[in-house]
Amino acid sequence: MKGYFITATDTDAGKTFITAGLLQQLSNQGHRTLGFKPVASGCQLTEQGLQNDDALKLMQAANVPLDYQSVNPYAFEPAIAPHIAAQQAGVTIDMANIANIIAQQQHQADYVLVEGVGGWMVPLNARETVADLARLLNFPVILVVNMRLGCINHALLTAQAIARTGLSLAGWIANNASSDVNAGTEGSMACLEENIQTLKVHLQVPLLGCVPHLNDVSHNDESLLSTYIDLEMCI
Repeated sequence: MKGYFITATDTDAGKTFITAGLLQQLSNQGHRTLGFKPVASGCQLTEQGLQNDDALKLMQAANVPLDYQSVNPYAFEPAIAPHIAAQQAGVTIDMANIANIIAQQQHQADYVLVEGVGGWMVPLNARETVADLARLLNFPVILVVNMRLGCINHALLTAQAIARTGLSLAGWIANNASSDVNAGTEGSMACLEENIQTLKVHLQVPLLGCVPHLNDVSHNDESLLSTYIDLEMCI
């Protein structure tokens, strides 16, 4: 079993789209896959309880069936910082519980992808952050960089924080998640290629792919990612 922890430079960087695309790509190659979204805020109340669209997308993209509570054990309704949502719900997000759930299920898969929430240092409880969860799981990290003004600073700070955690940064993905107001062309940040080259020099880990800005219809088709991302560069 190989596992990866998917994090990003900020919120709305496209982590779920990338993670679901990687799961689908691995599934199409004949691998058994599991996807986890341990913590999610911004959930909808359904007949089955609170459920999150991102977690459901990972369940659909993976090919080893799991119950929803295993994929997303901590689901909160308000779309706010997860530690605040947990406090409001009277719940403590327990890292050991998450790690135990994943450990119990991971033997079923060739690849396990775990998607974080927000960025690398987002608090999950009074003492621990996303970084602490990743360290407990001990998977190599894939960093999704939201290609917008300021992304170089965000990416390099995140990479430094990952290194301080003692985990391996396996690779990074340049994702044009949204149109940049300073874009030179519609849907693409100004000097996109120059920014990518700068990040390649400073990150010094494989660039797994560059995903262009996609319209809303395309963003529901994770199969497109196989055109842009090569996960084998970090396997």
